[in-house]
Amino acid sequence: MKSFVVSFHQEDRVDAMQIQKLNQEDFGKATEGGTRHLFDLDTNMGFFVFFDAEDKDGVVSYLVLQYEEESEDPSGCYSFRLEDYYEFTALFLNDLEYNEETNEEEEEEEYGPIHHLAHLLFHIVEEGKDIEV
Repeated sequence: MKSFVVSFHQEDRVDAMQIQKLNQEDFGKATEGGTRHLFDLDTNMGFFVFFDAEDKDGVVSYLVLQYEEESEDPSGCYSFRLEDYYEFTALFLNDLEYNEETNEEEEEEEYGPIHHLAHLLFHIVEEGKDIEV
């Protein structure tokens, strides 16, 4: 597991995040006690699965797996602090409400919470892509 820090644009209104990139062994240990799928997001950078997991001692991790194209194996696994993970979950849930309020017949899609979540994920993936685990 390797840690890295992602700093976002000022207009993103999100503080820098310390993130861990996990390898297969780290992932196995983090999920040994079980996992709980929370939600997923399909973007132009890949498919992201958000879930939490417990290790054998009951320590909870907040994880995201990234899948690229049609690959069955994840291209990245990231672990976040609860505060940062909460930000992602809030954006996802806010988008559900946002979509109910907008007119679905609009031709041009407005920048909403789900787009902001995808934008944050873009920064994370870009910053973590050269980190070997």
